Amino acid sequence: MYREDFIQYLQFERRYSNNTVRAYGNDLRQFFDYVYQNYGTEDVTTISHKMVRSWIADCLEKNISERTINRKISTLQSYFKYLMRREYIHFNPMGKVYTPRMGRRIPYFVDENHMDLLLKEDFFTNDFFGRRDQLILEMLYQTGIRLSELVNLKDSDIDPGKYQVKITGKRNKERIVPITKSFFKLIEEYRKSRDEKFSRINSGYLLVTDKGKKLYEKFVYRKVRKYLGYITTIEKKSPHVLRHTFATHMLNKGADLNAIKELLGHANLSATQVYTHSTFEKLKNIYKQAHPRN
Repeated sequence: MYREDFIQYLQFERRYSNNTVRAYGNDLRQFFDYVYQNYGTEDVTTISHKMVRSWIADCLEKNISERTINRKISTLQSYFKYLMRREYIHFNPMGKVYTPRMGRRIPYFVDENHMDLLLKEDFFTNDFFGRRDQLILEMLYQTGIRLSELVNLKDSDIDPGKYQVKITGKRNKERIVPITKSFFKLIEEYRKSRDEKFSRINSGYLLVTDKGKKLYEKFVYRKVRKYLGYITTIEKKSPHVLRHTFATHMLNKGADLNAIKELLGHANLSATQVYTHSTFEKLKNIYKQAHPRN
């Protein structure tokens, strides 16, 4: 009940990304499926905090991570606040529901030497396919771009005069990220080989598949896993790991945390501060190895 109204509100008023809207929809569907199966109702006016707590307990029993559970709780909080504002309900069942405390997780990232090895050695072929694959890895690492932002990047987003990339992020918020001349040269070499191979295709998108179609997220995942597998043994090998790597290496080189926040497109500084823990761990390891009293 009212779920479709809420989803449309997220899409058209809040302008959330498709992935975020999909996650909200899945969370609500799972919750109401549980409530219907266990309490025989889907009527939002009958939902109580006990039902919500019971669902959270069920998620914990299924070993769903605390991070995912917290996101699901956040979905319900947003949904019931929406219903209260529209006066569809007069009691918010989330008032007595508390978010499980979650330990801070240090993000995975690739060591700087390993990234240098990947981008300097002959892992990429000297043709359209190799240049395209290299550009995918370089774009993720050199700009900190999100996967959803990468696949929607267009030729017109590259500014050759100012050596910068315009990235359209969450809620259609735009940010500008500078690039080096050598990186721009790679982009131009890729474009030339792409246009020679697919002379009749003019989609406007910068990166395309082997058949000249717009890039899609699973394609990028496969490429990242493949190439990171050559140089690192870390458990996670995803596009987001390269975003973490970009931020961590920038911080290690002395970049200001607020500047990194702007480059990543974070809404607030707390999301960026997680990278200080990565650099602190590195400093502790250097201290243990180098201090004369250790």
